[in-house]
Amino acid sequence: MTSEFDWVADAMNKTVPWVSTAGIEFSELERQRVVCSLRDVAEQRNHVGGPHAAVMFGLAETASGAVTLAAFTPLLDRATPLVTRSEIAYRKLALGDLTAEAVLGREIDEVRAELDGGTRPEFPVHCTIRDGEHNTTGEMTVYWTLRPNDS
Repeated sequence: MTSEFDWVADAMNKTVPWVSTAGIEFSELERQRVVCSLRDVAEQRNHVGGPHAAVMFGLAETASGAVTLAAFTPLLDRATPLVTRSEIAYRKLALGDLTAEAVLGREIDEVRAELDGGTRPEFPVHCTIRDGEHNTTGEMTVYWTLRPNDS
């Protein structure tokens, strides 16, 4: 992996301790799309042998945070990104390693214009969770806001 956004993986590992503790790896980093993965670990499995729901949620939420960081870095001197809510659907039993693909759900310029206009923008990040066989095992939308630092 080599991209202009490689620094995002380093920043996520340094500022969100769970990312490095869990062993999340970033394979694709773009301004509006991130793919990350997590190895299958026996201690993180559920009662039916797949990754625990919390692991799936954590991986997708991490991917959503990374794409938020990549998309809105120029605004972080005046606003703090925060999750407002999340929705997840578990579609199929996940087995093996997991990947999560996160895609920004609004145009960057629209979000920036709302922040510039004095409102607190909210935007979705759509995540697809896949297992080791590339089956879609979960879908999640994480809603983020940029809270102005002066509020």
